[in-house]
Amino acid sequence: MGVSRGLLVLLVFWNALGAQAGEQPLLPQQIRIASEEWSQYTEADGEGLAWDILREVFEVQGVRVERSSMPYTRSVGLVQRGEVDAQVGAYRDESPGVLYPQWNYDTDHIYSLGLASNPELTLATLGSYRLVWVRGYKYQDYLPNVQRYNEIRRRVGILPMLLYSRADYYIDARTEIDYVLGQARDPAQFKRTHLTELPLYLGFADTPRGRALLSLYDQRMEQLVKSGSLRPIFLRWKQPYPFDGEPQPAVR
Repeated sequence: MGVSRGLLVLLVFWNALGAQAGEQPLLPQQIRIASEEWSQYTEADGEGLAWDILREVFEVQGVRVERSSMPYTRSVGLVQRGEVDAQVGAYRDESPGVLYPQWNYDTDHIYSLGLASNPELTLATLGSYRLVWVRGYKYQDYLPNVQRYNEIRRRVGILPMLLYSRADYYIDARTEIDYVLGQARDPAQFKRTHLTELPLYLGFADTPRGRALLSLYDQRMEQLVKSGSLRPIFLRWKQPYPFDGEPQPAVR
């Protein structure tokens, strides 16, 4: 009787351990990532710098990257609802209900585009001008002194806005600034100016899957950055390497 009772206690103990272990989610076999389609960065066919980085982060660990292309604001909404596991191109803490890792995977090079005849724009003088950027990018939260700004749904029509004085400066990442400038009949009418650098993150869903994938992401990024394994990817895409100097996450 005493032996049976002892066995019963032992079985209950191991069952309790198993239940606790079951609360830790197994690593998914795939990660569902949503992204806006950015040229040479997150192309719909899987080409681009960011996709190459994320494959190196996840697929080497046996987690297949599943891509979806969509407008940026929609990608944020899907993550908030847990319908995808992560979204590309987030600035840290920009959206409620989204989890952000310690490690950034890249850096956004933020520029302004304005008429060549305009004064030189700086972070200190942002408040003196009418600014415009794509809806959802929330530069007002990351740039100082912003006073007057307008958000647009698409990058169509930006050059006429500047030419006809409906805005003074357009703010975006350099690749998108160059895309817009490439549509100008006379590019000499405009000038671009570097403003700042903003770390780029994956925004993860606040779900068991999302938390498990975020943990893997931070572990892998630390390994890859400290080993220099990502440098060839940036070289291949002719983009600046964001982890020169002390190999530490942007936020610790």
